Amino acid sequence: MSARRSLYGVLLLGLLLGLAFQGTRGLWSPDEGRYVDGAVQMLDSGDLLAPAYSPDRPNFSKPPLTYWLLAASLEVFGHNTWAARAPGALAFAATLLLLFGMGRVLVAERPWLPALIYACAPFPFLAANIVSTDVFLCLFEALAMLGFVQAGFGAETGHARRWIALMWLGFGLAFLTKGPPGLMPLLAILPFVQRRDGWRGLGRLCTPAGLAVFLLVGGSWYVLAMLRYPWLPHYFAHREVYERMFTAVQRRHPGPFGWFVAYAPTLLLGSLPWWPLLLGRKARAMRAANRRDAGNRHASPGRFLWLWLLLPLLVFCLVQSRLPLYVLPLFLPLSLLLARALQRRFDPARATPWLALGLWLVVLLAVKGGVGWFAHPAADNRLAARQLAASTSAHAYDAIVFVENTAQDYDIEEQTPWGLRLYLDKPIYGVAWRQAQATAELCGTLRRHGHTLLVLDPAIAPAAVEPALAGCTPGGAVQLGAWRRSALLLAGG
Repeated sequence: MSARRSLYGVLLLGLLLGLAFQGTRGLWSPDEGRYVDGAVQMLDSGDLLAPAYSPDRPNFSKPPLTYWLLAASLEVFGHNTWAARAPGALAFAATLLLLFGMGRVLVAERPWLPALIYACAPFPFLAANIVSTDVFLCLFEALAMLGFVQAGFGAETGHARRWIALMWLGFGLAFLTKGPPGLMPLLAILPFVQRRDGWRGLGRLCTPAGLAVFLLVGGSWYVLAMLRYPWLPHYFAHREVYERMFTAVQRRHPGPFGWFVAYAPTLLLGSLPWWPLLLGRKARAMRAANRRDAGNRHASPGRFLWLWLLLPLLVFCLVQSRLPLYVLPLFLPLSLLLARALQRRFDPARATPWLALGLWLVVLLAVKGGVGWFAHPAADNRLAARQLAASTSAHAYDAIVFVENTAQDYDIEEQTPWGLRLYLDKPIYGVAWRQAQATAELCGTLRRHGHTLLVLDPAIAPAAVEPALAGCTPGGAVQLGAWRRSALLLAGG
């Protein structure tokens, strides 16, 4: 199989798996709706610097690159679910191409195999259908690691500086996508290069041009944002670093065994059907033959891939904020390791493996399409929008405020169905009713929009809210019934 045909095959596979059924599933709360809402808010306000939930609530939990990509897609393809998911599908296909590039160096006999393993593993495949930062983070880390692999193990040593610049470009984009987690592969790169090439090797890696590219691409937004919002350095250091790493405030599988719940099933089930092929006497014999034939020349890449997989995984296990999607970038080194171990066993001339793989892909696509067509949980924002529209069809309003029975901003961020904005084309607000400024926030929203729909937490009675509204809206509030056990009030005007 020629290299060009293999490359085209990888690209077509990525587009098929990524784009198939990509618009069938509505946005699910909390994360998908939050990211798309932020992109729509950028388009409505014209403010591309500061991500926000609504006009009065900025959202700096993530840098803006994900919002920019989503906003560009929504602007080009329209405000619909397919447009919201298209960037993730394209990122998935592009990641396969970058894995193919790394495969040409690390799995020379089967350069397409790492991309094939990644594409057909359930977790990366399904993650491409989730609107999140992690799909883009994986893409940009793959870009960075392609640069490092080519500079560190490729044959074209004369172009090492260009590959190193590409590496720092990838890390800059990764840092602009998710901040410090985008630099996780450096935990493997720096000690590996120092041990193999000494301190001079680190000097050749950290070139002034490369670091300048990283600072320009990855750091410019941070500087501009901090100049506008001087409180951001404290927010980043305390909320996004300290709380995520050392506290359970975000309630994302904390505790001594939370890492096992979040990551063990993800890695074991998410990498099927590949790792079972490593079991058995025949597979062990093939791996031994690979090691004998590889010799010392290929030992270093193998050691590096293990460092790339295990050191970031150790960090993910130690921090107290843990979600399965966090380990998506680790499927890059995992795919390369599996490809190096299986390259002799997977014979492209035999029809049986391809037939089995084809059947496996049918199953994956059936799961993706089935979830989109038949799974409609309460977190489905498209379903929620239809139900809310039906409950208020006889009334006009310009904004929606979800009043939650909490004093915590984090609960507002997690519980508000921000994705309704895509389907109802109205700004979405969240108000923590037990905070002292709750009434002022409600009145500010009414002054900004006039007719506003209030969706009250089931624990909040309309009689408790109506007096607070009397002082800021001459029209008072009209009860419109209920939606999902939440009372509906039409205020303003």
